[in-house]
Amino acid sequence: MKVVETTIGGLVIIEPKIHEDERGYFFESWNNRKFNELVANVNFVQDNQSCSFKNTLRGLHFQNPPYAQGKLVRVISGSILDVAVDIRKSSPTYGKHFSVLLSKENNKMFYIPPGFAHGFLALEDDTIMSYKCTVDYNKESEGSLFWDDKDLNIDWSITNPLISEKDDKAESFKSFISLF
Repeated sequence: MKVVETTIGGLVIIEPKIHEDERGYFFESWNNRKFNELVANVNFVQDNQSCSFKNTLRGLHFQNPPYAQGKLVRVISGSILDVAVDIRKSSPTYGKHFSVLLSKENNKMFYIPPGFAHGFLALEDDTIMSYKCTVDYNKESEGSLFWDDKDLNIDWSITNPLISEKDDKAESFKSFISLF
């Protein structure tokens, strides 16, 4: 496993070692010992999977403390533009975002620690995304920032994505008060 640091502290891209031959490929998608040695000492308690049609945008979601979640994200089929926004108010990169292309072809994984809002845009039909979470989902602690917030200035390269009613009513970054 290769760990690639990003421009925002705590966010890392993980590139697994892929073994390919005439039969196909094999890679280790999760190894607790290696992850804890190389990335962060975490305990994942929940796995989630979603299937999205092309141009579906989910996010920017987070859970407030004490239910803040860390996530390890990967794509099983299709591809996504995955985005994390730093909402840690004491961070020098507060309000900054980082994006990465995750796909079935590149097999990259993205670790997003607590203190980030997370969202993704499906770039293909039937995109299947899987992610591990460090804390169980808690509806009362969830929050959402508007995906197209002008202050965040995220280049999604789309003007009219498919979004949920909840995401359509998300909060602006300007009015957001971080609990992180």
